[in-house]
Amino acid sequence: MEKKKILITGGAGFIGSHVVRLFLNKYPDYQIFNLDALTYAGNLENLRDVEKKENYSFIKADIRDKEEMQQLFQKYNFDAVIHLAAESHVDRSISDPQSFVDTNITGTINLMEAALECWKGNFEDKLFYHISTDEVYGSLGKSGLFTETSPYAPNSPYSASKAASDHFVRAYGETYGLPYVISNCSNNYGPNQFPEKLIPLFINNIIKKRSLPLYGDGKYTRDWLYVIDHAQAIDLVFHEGRNKATYNIGGFNEWQNIDLINLLCGIMDKKLGWEIGESKTLISFVKDRPGHDKRYAIDASRIKNELGWEPSVNFEEGLEKTVDWYLENSAWMEGVISGNYQEYYKRQYID
Repeated sequence: MEKKKILITGGAGFIGSHVVRLFLNKYPDYQIFNLDALTYAGNLENLRDVEKKENYSFIKADIRDKEEMQQLFQKYNFDAVIHLAAESHVDRSISDPQSFVDTNITGTINLMEAALECWKGNFEDKLFYHISTDEVYGSLGKSGLFTETSPYAPNSPYSASKAASDHFVRAYGETYGLPYVISNCSNNYGPNQFPEKLIPLFINNIIKKRSLPLYGDGKYTRDWLYVIDHAQAIDLVFHEGRNKATYNIGGFNEWQNIDLINLLCGIMDKKLGWEIGESKTLISFVKDRPGHDKRYAIDASRIKNELGWEPSVNFEEGLEKTVDWYLENSAWMEGVISGNYQEYYKRQYID
């Protein structure tokens, strides 16, 4: 029996690499194709432990290239897409919004066009799974939660690009019959995250005794989701989610940034053998960024009630696991910061 062919875009990235690993290990009867452009955030070292598996194939390609996407679908005849490839850093979107339009909107459309052309209206056992963000909903006040029916109100170029891509996926479902599911997740954290993001950035800065810059008053509130829990939720939505449904995936972990960093500093002091409170002296408050949403919080009751998913770790436990991983994998961190990680692809895949 021919293996089901699953295309995972952005599979060398932070969340994507955990999804690729999970699917490779859990579903040996699937052929997993990891498509990644290997921009700054793509790192094949994230998958070193599974890259030799027989059911794994890596494709270096860019979803912005419409013709290449069509050629790949015709060549491999993918049965399903798990679409994670995206520009995702808010600060970068403020300085370069066009790249977010090109990747997050046009790239998503290119994939759907290629899928439609390949599947030719025969959608049995086909699926386009689009992974998105809670930032499409904008900012919450002191109370309330985002639900799947919350109105879209994006405030940054990043969230606007993801909101647009969500709308296009739904439009392709209604207009062309494309089978799809969408999930909107809260802030992810855990192993292998690129160190421009808050938690790995601050872990590295503490180790190097550098400043810990917090925007504004540090009281911005986020819901935090352990990346391995997120990968398991994606697995469930992919296999059991309803066609044309949206699922919000959250960690039930609301933390103000200042409280999170105080917790992180305490863990780091303990792990590094420093005097308690030493890391906190590195905290500095910096000018706020434009369009900064005050609070995000997700109501994840739909995925819990329909699919039986809920987080397996609380934030304190997950943060300690994350710190341990970065301390045990200092070579990975140094390779990313230096840029040497980009040589791994050349060593492994280019003659």
